[in-house]
Amino acid sequence: MRYYPIAAAAERAKTGLPGERTVGNVVCGARQVCRAAGLDLEAPVVHFTRPALDHALAMFLRRGLSRLTAYTYINNVRALFAHWAEPYYADRLWDVPRLEFPAFRALAPRYVRPDGEQLRQVKIWYATLKGEMWLAATLMLEFAMRNGDVLRMTKQNFIEKDGQRYLDYTPHKTALTSGRRVCWPIHPDIWNRINLAGGFDAFDLTDDILHSIGADMRHLGFRGNKSAYELRKICIDHVYQHFGAELASSISGDDIKTVTRYYADPSKPTVGNIRIVDFL
Repeated sequence: MRYYPIAAAAERAKTGLPGERTVGNVVCGARQVCRAAGLDLEAPVVHFTRPALDHALAMFLRRGLSRLTAYTYINNVRALFAHWAEPYYADRLWDVPRLEFPAFRALAPRYVRPDGEQLRQVKIWYATLKGEMWLAATLMLEFAMRNGDVLRMTKQNFIEKDGQRYLDYTPHKTALTSGRRVCWPIHPDIWNRINLAGGFDAFDLTDDILHSIGADMRHLGFRGNKSAYELRKICIDHVYQHFGAELASSISGDDIKTVTRYYADPSKPTVGNIRIVDFL
């Protein structure tokens, strides 16, 4: 496990991935699994056997962790055995066997739309924001950005085509899978406010800003470690409600199946009273 960040740094120099934040999460999660499985923190990767992972999983659930959280830690160990890492382990003459993972399935719960009062409180809160807090929240609430992508933004992501300003970027999370770009129009009110502040470079977007937004969202009743992420969900769900699944997919950078499970609530129709026979 100590060698994994070294290998990751070498791979990142060649391909740009895995990111430093991802590597930190992998190492942190693997350490949690080590402790739960009773393994030494410096244990070689070959000690991550299926019985050891089974034991760690049982310990996590016994401590009251959700199935999703428990399996997230197990998945961190899976990342230690990623295909890109194999040549680096081979360079050190490590014969790393194929890892057996416990049979376990834990999907994140489907998205449930917040009630009207909670959304009203979000709108009131958003109207009070200034400076970096406003811009970071805007990128999430108006453009459905993930926290990490907010921190990666540069002024080069703000482009102009045919007289219209757009926010143009590739979500980091899906860069190596779908590679889908997001190109979403910027409302003049947002663009003017950025320019009045001195342009995008006048803002210093940091982890501390995102942590503050998360704390505010928890105060508004959104629970969990990723409470700021709820702004992305609210954005996608409202695009889904008003413009349909295709545009919700466009702003999210995800496919429609992912959108309707994790970011929108199709169980709550928003079309009002209709008669299908009237369309015939």
